[in-house]
Amino acid sequence: MNLPINVEKYLRNKSAGTWKLEPNNFTGITAAIVIPVIAESKNILMLLNSLNRNNPSYLKRTAIIFIVNNTSSSQDEVKIDNLASLLFIRNAIDNNEYPQLNLCLIDASSRGNELPERDGGVGLARKIGMDLALTIFDYSSNEKKILICLDADCNVSTNYIETIISGFNKRNLKAASIHFEHNVEQAENPEAITCYEIFLRYYVLGLKYARSPFAFHTIGSSMACDFESYINIGGMNKKKAAEDFYFLEKLGKVVTVESIDSAVVYPSSRGSWRVPFGTGQRVNRFIARTHDEYSLYSPESFFVLKEWLVFFNSTNDASSIILSEAKKIHSSLYSFLIEQKFEQQWDSILSNAKTEGQLSIQKKLWFDGFKTLKLIHYLRDNAHPNINMFDACDKLFELLKIGRKIERDESIPPLVVQKNYLEFLRKINYN
Repeated sequence: MNLPINVEKYLRNKSAGTWKLEPNNFTGITAAIVIPVIAESKNILMLLNSLNRNNPSYLKRTAIIFIVNNTSSSQDEVKIDNLASLLFIRNAIDNNEYPQLNLCLIDASSRGNELPERDGGVGLARKIGMDLALTIFDYSSNEKKILICLDADCNVSTNYIETIISGFNKRNLKAASIHFEHNVEQAENPEAITCYEIFLRYYVLGLKYARSPFAFHTIGSSMACDFESYINIGGMNKKKAAEDFYFLEKLGKVVTVESIDSAVVYPSSRGSWRVPFGTGQRVNRFIARTHDEYSLYSPESFFVLKEWLVFFNSTNDASSIILSEAKKIHSSLYSFLIEQKFEQQWDSILSNAKTEGQLSIQKKLWFDGFKTLKLIHYLRDNAHPNINMFDACDKLFELLKIGRKIERDESIPPLVVQKNYLEFLRKINYN
């Protein structure tokens, strides 16, 4: 198949390496689900059964790519488990055990195929799969070519693939965060996963209140983009953790990251050793009782962020004027901007931006999702400390004029009430 020029150029300059896709002779593929696998042999069958319940006409045009991966220094039990995954997936492919599914395998695990020690991890595994997906898309099709990220320990709703493909094509999406729900009822520690998901949803809701362009979830198992956007940002990064945050944040600088709310990814609710933060480590931390998990950023911090964004996005003034106005919004905002060397960088941006459009883009590039998070942390540490989780939710609901009051008597209510908060947060439309 002849690849588009931009795809060929990307693969020539940015390709992850020499790993192979087996098989690679599909036709009519317009979507690829990329799934890193490390010590997940017990979960693959459940995921395949979940995917297999999706609409067959959409499955027909979708490749499902497993990247079984480890480094040469990985523990023996990981390598043994990965060998079981390789055998299982190859057997499923060879015997056509899932005739509705276009199954693909990338062996980044067996001797000679391992990931390099320096970069070996989830970011590189996703990148390998996404890069190789570019080689099997049907570029003659008028449909969007979509790269979808999932994890091996997830389940998905029966409308998952149809909703994503339809959403990208009908709404002309460039990138999307897909609705997710941890399975609280089946979790080993439902309190931990409820608490963590409230934290995730509260932060994005705070960004939504502040009208941040980065008000979207950054969950590795529930993100997708079209192939042009993927190429335009240089592909997936090789980070061993937080690869999802940096990937979507980079996309968010150049395209709008929308929400797909009617399809659902059900991520694992387990503790995990795989990455140093994220769901697994937050569950571990909750169990260890090393932090006050029932606290959230103060809504006052999001109010400061909102005031800053409204002002910053409406001005083209010199840095001295902007800093003066920032001090009026909040002294800690002013201190943060000084610490971030705003004056020098803004003056450089002003001198180099030729048009209003260029300046608008540069504002988004400078005050990006990472700097947004850094400001919230700075305000937490210097002005508005964290407050009780449920007080924070109540106040944010009030600021957003949502008009929902959940009755509770305790500062940390029973789990059933905590679930009420979570269910309400899940139903809020982030678009």
